[in-house]
Amino acid sequence: MELFFLAVLLITMAAALGSGFPVAFALPGSAIITISLAGLAGLMFSGDASAYFHTGGPQQWLSAGVTNLRGVFWEVERDTLIAIPLFIFMGIMLQRSKIAEDLLVTMAQLFGPVPGGLGISVVFVGALLAATTGIVGATVVAMGLISLPAMLRNNYSPSLATGTIAASGTLGQIIPPSIVLIILADQLASATDQASTTRKALHKASTGELSMPSNFDVSSTSAGEMFLGALVPGILLVLIYMLYILIYAYFKPSAAPAVKVEGKFDRAFWGTVAITLIPPLTLIFLVLGSIITGVATVNQAGAIGAAGAMVMAGYRLYDGNNKKLTFVPAILGLVALFMLAYVLGNYEMNIKSIDTPEDQFGITLGIIASVLMIVAVAWSGWRVFRTDGTLDGVMMETAKTTSLVFIILLGAAMLTSAFRAFGGEELVREFLNSLPGGFWTQFIIVMLVIFILGFFLDFIEIAVVVVPIVAPILLADPSANITAVWLGVMIGLNIQTSFLTPPFGFALFYLRGVAPATVKTMQMYKGVIAFISLQLLALGVVGLYPPLVNYLPNRVSFLSENAPPPRNPKMQYCLEEYVGEQLATNGAELEQAIARAQGIDLSGLPKGLAKDLAAGFASAPEAFVQLQTAFDTEVLIEEAAVVYRPKQILVRKVEKEIRKLEEEAEDIRVITGRMKDEEQAKRRARLEAKREEMLAEVEQLKAEIPDTWEPVHDEFAKLTTTEQRARSTYQRNADNAWEAASEALATLEANEAFAALEGELRAMRGFIETVAETDEAGEDTVKALEDKFSDVDGAGDVKSALGKARRALTIKRFDREKALSEFDDAVAEFEAQKSWRANAESLKPELEAYLESIRSTLGLRSQDGLSREAALFMSSCSSVHRDISLNF
Repeated sequence: MELFFLAVLLITMAAALGSGFPVAFALPGSAIITISLAGLAGLMFSGDASAYFHTGGPQQWLSAGVTNLRGVFWEVERDTLIAIPLFIFMGIMLQRSKIAEDLLVTMAQLFGPVPGGLGISVVFVGALLAATTGIVGATVVAMGLISLPAMLRNNYSPSLATGTIAASGTLGQIIPPSIVLIILADQLASATDQASTTRKALHKASTGELSMPSNFDVSSTSAGEMFLGALVPGILLVLIYMLYILIYAYFKPSAAPAVKVEGKFDRAFWGTVAITLIPPLTLIFLVLGSIITGVATVNQAGAIGAAGAMVMAGYRLYDGNNKKLTFVPAILGLVALFMLAYVLGNYEMNIKSIDTPEDQFGITLGIIASVLMIVAVAWSGWRVFRTDGTLDGVMMETAKTTSLVFIILLGAAMLTSAFRAFGGEELVREFLNSLPGGFWTQFIIVMLVIFILGFFLDFIEIAVVVVPIVAPILLADPSANITAVWLGVMIGLNIQTSFLTPPFGFALFYLRGVAPATVKTMQMYKGVIAFISLQLLALGVVGLYPPLVNYLPNRVSFLSENAPPPRNPKMQYCLEEYVGEQLATNGAELEQAIARAQGIDLSGLPKGLAKDLAAGFASAPEAFVQLQTAFDTEVLIEEAAVVYRPKQILVRKVEKEIRKLEEEAEDIRVITGRMKDEEQAKRRARLEAKREEMLAEVEQLKAEIPDTWEPVHDEFAKLTTTEQRARSTYQRNADNAWEAASEALATLEANEAFAALEGELRAMRGFIETVAETDEAGEDTVKALEDKFSDVDGAGDVKSALGKARRALTIKRFDREKALSEFDDAVAEFEAQKSWRANAESLKPELEAYLESIRSTLGLRSQDGLSREAALFMSSCSSVHRDISLNF
């Protein structure tokens, strides 16, 4: 019956959507109706409202839907949704201000003389509008009204013209900032949590270990990372479009002829190009650049974009009598922007920390710049408000579009709950996991389903209904070990085709509404087929080469001020690969540096310090040995995996079936244990019989596991354990090789600070001899000196002796003689340290040379951050998906 009500849910939703019922009500309405029917049927036919649910009952799943609805607004982690209305406002404002029109006209003049130039200009402008507006309908309509007549007038093929316009208009779905990417990031953030839980359970079931190493965990994503990940694929798609048009024009020049442009390419023309192009490009740089450089969050970048769009609209729509004032607000805004950048880069902009006149000047300059920016935005806003009620219209359209997006999000949350209530998620998971071919078969099926759904559903419904169901399954698979940002961009590229695929391709509807009657609908359908194929080609390229998506987010992360520390467990594999490359290049020099360090005369140092240093120097060559052992074992694992992997896949699949049956059998045991009434005897008997069948099937499945599996698995596990142990030993030795010498050098560099405390230390004896028993200042005074020695590296023994003297001066157990005795021990320790510190001063250059030689290899884990070279290597290495399934 669960499957029956799952079918009722899907049929009800499809019927509601197909009949034209609003999506915002069709999604939650079908969920509420189906859950209510299932609860009522269970109550009528089984006496239990929860009888026809996968788990739980109607009250639970209705409340789960409400919880999901509230989660959209109340969860702090989902604050990126705030960026949606900001980017919508920016897009509609730029569209209403006719900047799109200016871009199209100017670019058509620029590229027109080239065969296929008008088509290239449409793609170029589509990319620019995608990076500034992201509103598909507005972009397609604007380009359709302006470019389509010009292209037809110049004998362009109607199919090529309409296909180019429709495809270019959809670029806003993948080129950031994109609402699709924001929604996908929000959905994937929740999906990664579920995938992480699933992978940990899989690791525990497969290995028996209670905890999974954190480097095997699933990483989440954010809207900022999605923007960075989609940037290169978006540019790739634009280049593919342009290349296709050039090739088309080359082989069929009559379908895309060159256009003779009236006028000259003189200074006035290039001035027009500059005025048309520079403001949108500046806005793109401010919005995306602020995210990429980490200056602003996605929400803050959305606010920057909204304000920038209003400033641009202010001068574009200005129709006042005094033309000299046209660009004044924009100039004020630019001046304010440069002033803010200057003060933020050169002054401490914190009012509470004003100490000098220079700080006061910086704060004053910042206030002036802020006032200028407010004036520029307010002035531009007033102009837009006064010009044909443009601001009113933009605000109204923004509110409508934002409401549409959020209502669909809310409805989808309820629908997802209902889908899970009837075991739909489990059904999808079982179907995908049962497919032969592993992850890639699952992934291709999911992509195919999304592509087909694009024929009938809008991108929002696909993103919020399908992604929460399939994303956790794909992300949890350790064999592919894909990143969430890559999956999000792949789904985004796929969803983009939904605007072009008939019969419900929205870009086609928008274009049909403004295209002349001479352009037939079939010509439009014919025109977009080629561009759909190009999108699928881009999808394949990005799928086969994940670094196109992963590299840029990784690069920005590793080069930022907030880069993860080198000791981060998830970084260790690539970090060791980098060290291996360094050793292959500079291994001989490193060995010589370590040999020189091992020859240093440590006889003048205290025994403990000398022992630690000697052990640290000895750890360096041992670390290299262990790293090479790890690399050699990794090769052996790859060779053994050829035979082991097929057996592992088979056995893990059987074990998964066994776990599923055992869990279901346990659930039945719990349910039947609660059935005490005689009225439930028949149902209890049926359930118990079903449980016995399950347990019998479990025994049959266990018999399918080959007897040779355990020894084969144990032998392979020895290899993986050897590799992991070698890597752990390498890390331990590498840290010791750096830290022992680093601590010794820090101690020697503190010699001057140590010697400076001698006078204060010797004067302390007189204080101890005269301090009164009831004077609380006695303990505090010694404590102050103790703290000073605490701040000096290597002076711990002196501090410890002073601490004992301090404790002897407390009022409750005052003992002057003991305090003086402990103080004398502190002085003696000071003298001993003073002596060996002076003798060891000559070791500083040798320790510095040793540390510098191993800084980028053995000492890399101990640094505060990565060097630029190491960060770039890490970016490249981490961009490739690494199969970790052999550890499961």
